[in-house]
Amino acid sequence: MRLLFLAVLRPHTGNAVTAERVRVHLEAAGHVCILKDAFDFESPSEIANLITAEKCEAALGLHLYRAGRLLQGHRVPFGIIFGGTDLNEDVNQGEKNKVMGKVLEEARFAVAFTETMRETAHVQWVRITTTPNAAFNWNTFLQRAEINQSADTLHVFLLICGLRQVKDPLYLVDAFSEWHQEEPSVYMVILPTHGGPECRPAPPAPCRFRAAGVRQMGEMAQEDLHAAMKSCFAVVNSSVSEGMSAAILEAMHLEVPVLARNIPGNAAVVKHEVTGLLFADPQEFVQLGKRLISDPALEKEIVANGKEYVRMHHSWRVERDTYQRLLRKLEGSLEG
Repeated sequence: MRLLFLAVLRPHTGNAVTAERVRVHLEAAGHVCILKDAFDFESPSEIANLITAEKCEAALGLHLYRAGRLLQGHRVPFGIIFGGTDLNEDVNQGEKNKVMGKVLEEARFAVAFTETMRETAHVQWVRITTTPNAAFNWNTFLQRAEINQSADTLHVFLLICGLRQVKDPLYLVDAFSEWHQEEPSVYMVILPTHGGPECRPAPPAPCRFRAAGVRQMGEMAQEDLHAAMKSCFAVVNSSVSEGMSAAILEAMHLEVPVLARNIPGNAAVVKHEVTGLLFADPQEFVQLGKRLISDPALEKEIVANGKEYVRMHHSWRVERDTYQRLLRKLEGSLEG
């Protein structure tokens, strides 16, 4: 595999020594490792050009802020190695902290060399907080989505994702439309989130995409998004590949059922019939959606378990196996 390895390579620094050691391991495993200094680049667009020119299939970043911020939003999957100053210094700067949290959401894995580093990252970024807008009006939202039915009779499934191939936003559309024609009270609303340069522009109209039972809205402020999640029947994830889905964890925190595509990233958080429901294909999604509607006891149980999971466990999991295993995880993303 051709791998872009982005690190801070100033001579005689710990990161430079670590980067060289990791590069040797990767090349010994048969990978082509293109090692570049993160300080030589100023923006993700420059990295995008490099990825294209070098025909890189995946990327690795050493230093969550300096390297990680440059790897966001590209077509290739990437992993992160914590550098030291990212967790000891940059984490205390508000804007950098926010950027690093976003990097971790997109990364396929993260590596911490010590338990202390792992715990520092855990304290900083695993806490899931939701802030629903108290003034949000669900009926107004439904009207903007061109859903002209009483909220009391509806079951609205929210699919929250960036409009990118890896998120597969149209995966369930055909099956859901057929279900809607059988049961007009079920709707799926696609709510796009900002996901980097590959995302399509936000729709200018309130409802851009419309199919039987399916609507696509524009991007929303986070507080409104959380309020919509809290008002809906269930939150859906149909991604081909995930690192950690913030939407899944936020739904659990808001006590909303989750139906997620059965992929490793989702299955690491969603235990089938315990903290949510996992589906293998659109037909199984419909079966599980029908079951959830008809079984209030199941809904209550997975909501309670999901809430407890977010409270008790890591919402972001660190892979700590060998680098070769981590790279196989990136290769799996490419195959998907």
